[in-house]
Amino acid sequence: MFDAMEESRDSVIAVAPAPPETERRARPKRREKEQEETKREPNYHVIIWNDEEHTYEYVIELLTKIFRHPFDRAVKITVEVDKVGKGIAWTGHLELAELKRDQILTYGADWRMPQVSTGSIRATIEPAPE
Repeated sequence: MFDAMEESRDSVIAVAPAPPETERRARPKRREKEQEETKREPNYHVIIWNDEEHTYEYVIELLTKIFRHPFDRAVKITVEVDKVGKGIAWTGHLELAELKRDQILTYGADWRMPQVSTGSIRATIEPAPE
């Protein structure tokens, strides 16, 4: 047994050199990382433009059917369209804003004004300020 101990003391163990130290970046805190990864989609306004081919009733009806606005809100938007020349019907992400605009553009003429109303009211989308 003594010989085995003697042998083990004379043994050489090869040790690889330590790798060079590399600078570690500080990990962002979980909240910061989530904020970096979660980017909000920008919003867009669906705009209805004033014209002389559509009645208040038409615009109110359109707003309540397409956007499910309550009657009072639809009236408020309609008055804004008439007084200012345009009104924001809805605000949301681009894909849905495009769908809502297209629904307006295919809504059809105002049957209350058959001599002058030849099609849907004009609608556009534009980026909403952040």
